Amino acid sequence: MPKNMNRRQLFEWSTHGLGSIALLELLQRDGVFAQSEPDANTNHSPRVKRAIQISLVGGMSHVDSFDYKPELTKKQGKTLGSDEKPDIFFGKVGLLRGSDWEFKQRGQSGLWISEMFPHIAQMADELTLIRSMVSESANHTPALFASNSGFLANGFPSLGSWLSYGLGSETEALPAFVVLPDERGGPNGGASNWTSGYLPGQNQGVVFTGGDQPVRDLFPSQAISPATDQDTRKFIEFLNRNHLDKVGQDEKLLARIRSYELAAQLQTSIPEVSRYADEPEAIRTLYGIDDKKTADMGRRCLLGRRLLERGVRFVQVYSGGPIAGNPRASWDAHESVKDNHSQEAVRIDKPVAALLQDLKQRDMLKDTLVIFTTEFGRTPFAQSAANQVGPGRDHNRYGFSCWLAGGGLRAGTSYGQTDEIGWKAVEKPVTWNDFHATILHLFGIEHEQLTFYHNGIQRRLTNVAGDVVTGILS
Repeated sequence: MPKNMNRRQLFEWSTHGLGSIALLELLQRDGVFAQSEPDANTNHSPRVKRAIQISLVGGMSHVDSFDYKPELTKKQGKTLGSDEKPDIFFGKVGLLRGSDWEFKQRGQSGLWISEMFPHIAQMADELTLIRSMVSESANHTPALFASNSGFLANGFPSLGSWLSYGLGSETEALPAFVVLPDERGGPNGGASNWTSGYLPGQNQGVVFTGGDQPVRDLFPSQAISPATDQDTRKFIEFLNRNHLDKVGQDEKLLARIRSYELAAQLQTSIPEVSRYADEPEAIRTLYGIDDKKTADMGRRCLLGRRLLERGVRFVQVYSGGPIAGNPRASWDAHESVKDNHSQEAVRIDKPVAALLQDLKQRDMLKDTLVIFTTEFGRTPFAQSAANQVGPGRDHNRYGFSCWLAGGGLRAGTSYGQTDEIGWKAVEKPVTWNDFHATILHLFGIEHEQLTFYHNGIQRRLTNVAGDVVTGILS
């Protein structure tokens, strides 16, 4: 390798073979050379190092969970009293419907949380509730895209991909961004929800599933000898070297080479990280792994904690699979909020509370961010005929609730408000751009500085908008 090269010369030199590419990759990982300009170093002291997101697919009802509205109960059976035509999915505006769950003030903070989430409610003093979220869409797929990437269309990099691109991983043995889907299936839009978009392919979310092979095709379908495996890798390296010699630096090929390197390491790291046998029985019980109702989410929340411990930057855990079906396998409570949300809440309440408790007892919560989101809320009026109080609720993009927990936050507080019946955010509305800007800020990144040049545009997660929600920061 020539000495005293500048950055441009180093990249030109890297076109001369796989060995130089490998060295360049190592230098980039060690921070000697940024992967793109401007570099993605933190802009201020970070409050968190890692994050895990619980993403509720289908639209959780805020007025039945985290947004206490006694006036809604008092007005049950009355009309909405507005000439405005709501932007909802099925277009049926029934009479107002009170909550099906009792609300109580929880912990020392006194946060109002319903009996839908009794275990999470016990962790109220760790939560920072945002009760004034708004979305631009009342349709599941674009709304879910917006919650992940800030854009209603697919093809834009997700939050996890931006964090992977900006900060990388703290380990070489695992991906920076891992996705743990619901055992019942993936969300609407599938992999578009964790895509790297125009960012380098190595920043895409890597899906882990249950069973003996959490990562698809990680191991050969038939056993092969170590010698054969080594010869195969050498042959692939030979082909890659020849191709690079002919075409020069190729970002897609570089990403593929990186994926091969990572796959070799995953063959060792994945069996270890996904093995729960070394967890104490008390931890397994805490997460509800041995209970059929909570086993799926319990395993994934515990796996999420183990991944974070081992240096993964961002873990995304989905609650809810495909939107369609009967009974529904998501939070899309058109037919009956009581039936649907009871079914979904019991699957996640204990495991999510256990995750918070476990992170805290391991002294990890102070520099970990736990994110609890849904793509939109549900209407305070029933989805029924205009003169009826039906059991279901339609989509509500005008106001809903999410919460955060962990480092850098004002724990045990709430931010923003919806109106007296929970229809619209009326105080301190928070957009997804604002939400994402705040998460980046907690990681030490100013959202306007983390950019990537693509098709003539200096792109960023928050597009051309977004303000950090300083009111929730400690």
